[in-house]
Amino acid sequence: MFREVRVYEIREVLRLWVRGEGLRSIERLAGMDRKTVRRYVAAAVDAGLDRCGGEGQLSDELVGSVCEKVRPHRPAGRGAAWEALVANHDLLKGWLVDDGLTAVKAGELLARQGRAVPERTLHRYALEVLGVGRSARGSTVRVADGEPGVELQIDFGKMGLVDDPETGRRRVVQALIFTACFSRHCFVWLSFTQTTEAVIAGCEAAWAFFNGIFAVLIPDNMSSVIDRANPTDPRFNQAFVEYAQCRGFVIDPARVRSPQDKPRVERQVPFVRNSFFAGETFIDLADAQRRAEEWCRVRAGMRIHGTTQCRPAEHFGLEEAPRLLPAPASRYDVPIYATAKVHRDHHIEVAKALYSIPGNLIGARVDVRADRALVRVSHRGAVVKVHPRQAPGGRSTDPADLPAEKTAYAMRDLDHLRRLAAGHGPAIGAYATAILDHPLPWTKMRQVYALLGLVKRWGADRVEAACTRAAEAEAFNVGLIGRMIERATEADAPADAPAPTATGPARFARDPGHFATTKSKHHKDSSAAHVDAEVADGGAA
Repeated sequence: MFREVRVYEIREVLRLWVRGEGLRSIERLAGMDRKTVRRYVAAAVDAGLDRCGGEGQLSDELVGSVCEKVRPHRPAGRGAAWEALVANHDLLKGWLVDDGLTAVKAGELLARQGRAVPERTLHRYALEVLGVGRSARGSTVRVADGEPGVELQIDFGKMGLVDDPETGRRRVVQALIFTACFSRHCFVWLSFTQTTEAVIAGCEAAWAFFNGIFAVLIPDNMSSVIDRANPTDPRFNQAFVEYAQCRGFVIDPARVRSPQDKPRVERQVPFVRNSFFAGETFIDLADAQRRAEEWCRVRAGMRIHGTTQCRPAEHFGLEEAPRLLPAPASRYDVPIYATAKVHRDHHIEVAKALYSIPGNLIGARVDVRADRALVRVSHRGAVVKVHPRQAPGGRSTDPADLPAEKTAYAMRDLDHLRRLAAGHGPAIGAYATAILDHPLPWTKMRQVYALLGLVKRWGADRVEAACTRAAEAEAFNVGLIGRMIERATEADAPADAPAPTATGPARFARDPGHFATTKSKHHKDSSAAHVDAEVADGGAA
């Protein structure tokens, strides 16, 4: 295998030769092939090196001329393989740029055509000429670590499969990694999801682990934190912004596809995957999380970091822990945010529960924020309603949100209905109360509303009289009241009233045979008697 000879190795070969060592001895001492030694010594002799002239002859100019003679500078700085790629530029552009093939696949296609080139050369050509490849971002600079206890970088990394007892199957677990920029101390939070709730739960666990809150949080452009990415003016998720306001830290997200904006945590992702997760067996997610925290304290926290040359846990305890914001004393209540439409029944649905809204907003869309205790409803920035939080399937209705004429029915307010009926007359109120005297009173509410409709149509006096007469006969049927008023029989004496005691023949009494003269007269008298009998029988028509 070809090995490039460094300049210091060339200088060592020539130094040993000037000191009188033979080629075999130089091969052993310099660790270089004898043929290579012979080529460099011959080139040095041609350049004027004298074996008796001492080591002072080994100037930079002499060594440079030896290198140029043994390894001549390539025309345009490129070799034959590069020139072959230049000759096939259009073909490579079609494969790598237009078709999106990888450099490895493009090399295989070139080899099939008898134009094989080294893979490394092909990668450099794709990157430098065509602008495609892993390092297409170009060079970068090392950013200062900043002040202790200020910046904390976070990022998700895919780990592997862990048993999930809730679903009974193995699921891919994600690691939310927190890395302190100054000390490199890290914390790992494991989750099956990447939702906003999972990120907030991870942050809460991180504050407990670090026993404090960092002033600035630098996340990736994860959708659970960023709604719309922008290099200078990103739009944050409302839930996470409120969480940051509650805990007192600032969000400074990295740019899209710019891992150099958060290099501290980017370097931690493969370390966590290879050192903590790889080759391990976990019972469930809780067991994995317990072992992850132990790994953060011992394995990752007590190692000598390659850059800082300190143990991250000790470095954090000395420099950063005293400067953190106080750790939260209570659990954060993660709210639910939603946009709901006000339906025709004056209610919205949030988390499978119903909440009433004023009737002037029917058809409009309102913004909802629901936590464990309250549901706040806003429209155009103003809070229009606040309800206590209900469980799924529950309902919270404010009677003031409903139309006045429908409130009693919607709320099944029987007392209000009784008072409304009694307001038109005592007999009407007593009649309505008797109708509602039922094991399922709300099933009789429509009859009371029908009774109130008769009051509106015929007047309270006529309905009062009809209710009085029907109540005396214990006939509680709203249809009977309506027929009595239509036939103008509400003021007649009840049919079952006791007849007056006769003390003698009446002054204007007629002969009994007078009533049996014609059919029409008999029919008229029998109709009047039929109404009285209907009342006496309880209104069974």
